[in-house]
Amino acid sequence: MEKIIMAIEKTSDHYDAYSENCDGIYAAGDSIEAVKEDTARAIEAIRKNLPEAQWPEPLKGDYRIEWKLDVQSFLEYYREYLSLSGLEKITGINQKQLSNYLNRRAVPRRRQAERISEGLHKFAEELLSITL
Repeated sequence: MEKIIMAIEKTSDHYDAYSENCDGIYAAGDSIEAVKEDTARAIEAIRKNLPEAQWPEPLKGDYRIEWKLDVQSFLEYYREYLSLSGLEKITGINQKQLSNYLNRRAVPRRRQAERISEGLHKFAEELLSITL
């Protein structure tokens, strides 16, 4: 099964998405859900309007979409579920700095983005290890 990697980024007034590994797939919307729906429409349009020989390789068989969010988009999207206090404990980055990222007063440097990602991945692994 092929994997289509879609990067979602927040602009000043909406979200944009593009495929990192499958040419021709672009989407936009005023929410992440809208971007996901627009991505499905973009793929459908490629499959409907182009001969199969012109489809990007991943669309010729079974595929799954992997979504990648930049730090600001992630924080904004999950703000209802993850408090800044909780994120501080998970990432080791203080709440004020996380708030600056969330509200786009600052853009995290690469190392800070990696710390956030690593902390969240570790947290997710811990959640996956829970058995009932």
